[in-house]
Amino acid sequence: MNKIFVPPIKSQGIKTKLVPWIMRVLQFDQNGTWIEPFMGTGVVGFNVRPKNALFSDLNPHIINFYNAIKRSQITARLARRFLETEGDALAKEGMDYYYEVRDRFNRNNDPLDFLFLSRSCFNGMIRFNSKGGFNVPFCHKRDRFSKSYITKIVNQIEYVHKAIQVNNWQFECGDFRQLIKDATSRDFIYCDPPYFGRHVDYYNSWAEEDERDLFLCLRSSKAKFILSTWHSNPFRHNISVEKYWRNFTLLTKDHFYHVGAKEKNRNPVKEALVINYRPAEAAQERTYARKPEQMALLEKPVRFPLTKGVKRPS
Repeated sequence: MNKIFVPPIKSQGIKTKLVPWIMRVLQFDQNGTWIEPFMGTGVVGFNVRPKNALFSDLNPHIINFYNAIKRSQITARLARRFLETEGDALAKEGMDYYYEVRDRFNRNNDPLDFLFLSRSCFNGMIRFNSKGGFNVPFCHKRDRFSKSYITKIVNQIEYVHKAIQVNNWQFECGDFRQLIKDATSRDFIYCDPPYFGRHVDYYNSWAEEDERDLFLCLRSSKAKFILSTWHSNPFRHNISVEKYWRNFTLLTKDHFYHVGAKEKNRNPVKEALVINYRPAEAAQERTYARKPEQMALLEKPVRFPLTKGVKRPS
C-alpha cells in the first residue's frame, strides 16, 4: 500500500507499523459504515479512509480534538502558530513550562493544549488519573518543537481536515456495546480495545467483564469485524484469546513496541487479529522482523470453526 498516514495524536501501542498487515486482511467494500468503538489514535481508520465512519472513544479529549478539526476550530494554520508560540516558550523555560501547560489543560481542556502535551510528554503516552487529569511527565526535550517537527504535525492535521471535508466522519463518545449492537451487515467493525491483562489508564480501564461483553457483542453482530489484541510476549500469554476468541479465525504477527525507557526493557509482543471471515491468501504473506534476534516470521493463520451464531460469508 501507499505511505502510511500517522495521526496528529499519537500514543503508546499505536498500530502504525501494523496497518499494512491489517489492510491485507481487511474486507470492506465501502458501502456501509466503518465503526471504531475504541478509536484511540484512529490510525487504522484514517488509513482505510472510509466514505462513512463512526469513530468513538470513552476519552472525551480525543473526540473533542477531532471535532475541533471538523468544525475548523483547529486548522493547519492555527496549529502552526500555536505550536510555534508554545514551542518557543518550552525551549526557553523547559520542564516548568510543560507542567504549566499541563495544569492549564487540566483546568480548561483546550484541544490544542492536548495536542501540545501529547507531542511533548514522556514516550508519547496518553494517561489520566482517577480525577480525569492528564498526568504524564515531561519528555525532557525542551527543543521538541523544531520547524520540521511542527510542519509534520501540521501536515497530519491537514490530512484529517481534508478527509473530513470529503467524507462523512462522525466523532463521539460512546459505549462499544451499543455501537456494535447497532451495526448492520453492510458495516465493518474494527476493534482495538485496551489489552486485557496489561496496564490501562482511567479512561481506558478494562476488566474481564468488558472482554466478555465485547466477545458476546461481536459474536452476535451481523457485521464483519477485525479485533486487534495481544497473543503473548516472552513472559506470558493472553488468557482471553483461548477463553473467548479461539473459535474465530486467528492471525498472529510478532511486533516490537518502543515503549520502554531503555532498549533492554523493550520486548516483542505477538499481536493477534481475530476476524469472523476468511482472509485472502495475501494476508498470509510473510514479513520479516526488524530485529531477527527478537522478532519472528509472520505465522500462518490458525482457523477454528466459528462459534454458533456467527456465519462465515460464502
